[in-house]
Amino acid sequence: MPETTNHDGKTPLTADVLRDLIPSLSTKEELNEWERENIIEGREWAERDRTSVTEMLSEGYIRRLHLKMFDQTWKRAGQYRKTEKNIGVAVHRIREEVAVLLGDAKYWIEHDTYSADEIAVRFHHRLVQVHPFANGNGRHARLMADVFAMKRGRPVFSWGAADLVKTGEARSHYLRAIRAADADDIQPLLIFARS
Repeated sequence: MPETTNHDGKTPLTADVLRDLIPSLSTKEELNEWERENIIEGREWAERDRTSVTEMLSEGYIRRLHLKMFDQTWKRAGQYRKTEKNIGVAVHRIREEVAVLLGDAKYWIEHDTYSADEIAVRFHHRLVQVHPFANGNGRHARLMADVFAMKRGRPVFSWGAADLVKTGEARSHYLRAIRAADADDIQPLLIFARS
């Protein structure tokens, strides 16, 4: 169903979205701002957290970070999605694919397969492909990559230094880089992550 806007130009939230929300909001603009504040709190938690790199490569950490990022926004924060989406693996494969990703990332670290930046960006890309949560997958995967980089002594990524939630050139560039990574060319995403 196409989105409609009310008389002041703000896009109303659908009934499905409203059902899963914790706060009482009515427009996408309000939701974006609410999520932004919740994500800031999640980022602050991640920056203070003393979990090691190897400990953060666990299903528990992935879910806990999502919970910290969206615990005041979504009723199912930190829980894997239970419905199929137009992106991501089938629901019954989420746990298996997350486990494979975690095993791969641990191997990459143990065998110095890639640089710290490339491991973080590859992890981000694969997590986006799995799309384990109903909401916030891209933002969650980017914060996972940022935390990984930080714990490896690298600066956090800039991700184009723009709001990637809003439609625009930065989001289009990001999505092109994701599609290139889908086709086994990680370089555009690596470059975008530090742009």
